[in-house]
Amino acid sequence: MGRRMVPHLPLRPLWRCRNCGAEWPCQPARLSLLVEYQEDRTALLLYLGGLMAEAREQLARLSPHHAPDLHRRFLAWARVRD
Repeated sequence: MGRRMVPHLPLRPLWRCRNCGAEWPCQPARLSLLVEYQEDRTALLLYLGGLMAEAREQLARLSPHHAPDLHRRFLAWARVRD
């Protein structure tokens, strides 16, 4: 039997990667998303913005006194660079 590949998807409500345990979106997830949305960066940013809102709500419930930098984590890396 072959080893099953686990995709780099978020584990909610912790927003850690199901595969590597890093904060999601982890580096492999970012690469996968950039490939998937290579023709429509605006759609990628809208998708990530929705996930960021979901993550903000869930993470606030888990730790009300800690506010991580979700903009950098979810959106800053995906912006088009000149």
